[in-house]
Amino acid sequence: MLVALLLLFGTVLGAGWLTRFVPTSHTIWLRPLLAFSGAYLVTLTLTHLLPEAIALDGSAHRVGYFLLAGFFGQLVLELFSQGVEHGHQHVHAEHAHAGVPWLLLSSLTLHAFLEGSILVRQPHTEVPGGFYAVLAGVALHHIPAAFALMAVLVTRLGSFGRALPWLMLFAAAAPLGVLWSHYSGLNPQEQGGWYPALLGLVSGNFLHVSTTILFEVSPEHKINVRKLLATLLGAALALLANSH
Repeated sequence: MLVALLLLFGTVLGAGWLTRFVPTSHTIWLRPLLAFSGAYLVTLTLTHLLPEAIALDGSAHRVGYFLLAGFFGQLVLELFSQGVEHGHQHVHAEHAHAGVPWLLLSSLTLHAFLEGSILVRQPHTEVPGGFYAVLAGVALHHIPAAFALMAVLVTRLGSFGRALPWLMLFAAAAPLGVLWSHYSGLNPQEQGGWYPALLGLVSGNFLHVSTTILFEVSPEHKINVRKLLATLLGAALALLANSH
């Protein structure tokens, strides 16, 4: 569990720190990464998370309801986060020194907490794949989100130093989700329990985010070779990770 906590926290902190060295106005390098992470997430969701939720719950209908709740719930969250989950920065001059974007930060933090909450080790499962495959997907997904969030925070707060504590709050959200699941007594093996419902909910989140990413990196159905290769590589890696 310690590896998961450090990786989730360190990935966000490292990606946010990049804004000190990489111009936030030039994010063309983010597009292949977004394509890769979006393909990885959607593949992992369809081949691992959803089958696992149904296998653990025993009722595809119940999981389906939570899947829909997660999908449309993410749509509501993005009204407040403005798409920062998939790399949107929305950095405007008129927002300079406008203060902490509370709604944006709160929605991102809740989203990350839910993602972390499904990272529970399971000794026995009918579905191939596992803990580290999901951990990698969550960490990858947080890289563009952290970079975009830090770009917004620096603009609104006026300096990297003022923005850093709020980035650390976002960085702590997923690890806190992991700890909550671990210490709350959530039982992944309980038939019809809350863990498969939670898996269904987060699967809906992932489906919304990943499909939005994949559509956005290929506007008007045009995709260049780099994005196509990144997409195929992301899907292939998720399949490989899910086969073990």
